[in-house]
Amino acid sequence: MSREASLREEICTVGASLYARGYTVGSAGNISARLDDGWLITPTDACLGRLDPADIAKVDASGEWVSGERPSKTLLLHREIYDRNPGVGGVLHTHSTHLVALTLAGVWSQADILPPLTPYQVMKVGHIPLISYQRPGAPEVAQQVAALANRVRGVMLERLGPVIWESSVSRASFALEELEETARLWLMTSPRPAPLGEQEIEVLCKTFGVQW
Repeated sequence: MSREASLREEICTVGASLYARGYTVGSAGNISARLDDGWLITPTDACLGRLDPADIAKVDASGEWVSGERPSKTLLLHREIYDRNPGVGGVLHTHSTHLVALTLAGVWSQADILPPLTPYQVMKVGHIPLISYQRPGAPEVAQQVAALANRVRGVMLERLGPVIWESSVSRASFALEELEETARLWLMTSPRPAPLGEQEIEVLCKTFGVQW
């Protein structure tokens, strides 16, 4: 199987898994992967739970649509992330329920939508800043996210959902799932739990070789 064929299958597998567990609904969300000669991205208004590998759009290095169904309207956002961070292999955007609810209820801060609550949030997700609301596909959002692409693993679009990037589509999905579960924990606990302390975070960083 060629690398492109393998990536098409990975996008479909991840999309179906997220959809089956309620991380995305209807035709919301999109997934992309980097190729040597461009990118793959899910079609516009496609259901992530019912993707066909052959329908996934291929876009060349100049951004021209090559094959498959029409690319997602968030293509510019994905391209900006890839252009700014050569280590990114996959980008994922969903409308995850608890994360969207968090922006409606009020995030922890603009720079960090959630406090550092769990060790795996610190290790696998890191800081996730809030991007103030703009309409879906707004070019201004792509520019704001691009400016952060080398500094964080993802952002939270107010009222829309998270955009997460990692070295692969699968790794991006793991980080997104950890972030969504952390939001769920935060929303369901009262009183709110205290964040991990500086010393506890320092131990995690030294032990597991991560940055916070």
